[in-house]
Amino acid sequence: MTEQATAGRSTPTRIHADRAAGTLELEWADGHRTTYAAGELRWLCPCAFCRGEAGLPGWLDSGPTLTADQTRLTDVHLVGSYAIAPHWADGHATGFYPFTLLRDRCGCPECTARRNVPTG
Repeated sequence: MTEQATAGRSTPTRIHADRAAGTLELEWADGHRTTYAAGELRWLCPCAFCRGEAGLPGWLDSGPTLTADQTRLTDVHLVGSYAIAPHWADGHATGFYPFTLLRDRCGCPECTARRNVPTG
C-alpha cells in the first residue's frame, strides 16, 4: 500500500458523535465509513488506567461490567490532527484514540474480513 493510500485510510474527513443514538461515526479520506457504538468505543479506551502500563494490566483487562454512565458519550474533542478524546458521563476523559487505532479496529464486514486473512 502506498504512503498516500495509508494516510487516506487513517485520515477522517468527518467525525460525528450522535449522543442520543450513542454512536460515533467517522468518514475516512478513502471513502470508507466506520461507526462505533459508545460501549464498543469505551472498551477500546487506550489510556493507562484502562489498558495498563509498565507491564501491569489495566482496569478494562479485569473484565468489568460497565455502567450506563461509563458507556454514555457526552463529548468528543480533537487531539491535534491525530486523535480524538471522548468524554464519558462517568467523568472519564483521559483516553486519546488515535485515528489509526479507530480505523484498524473498524468492525464492518469488509475490515473484519481483511484482518482475518492469514498472512504468509
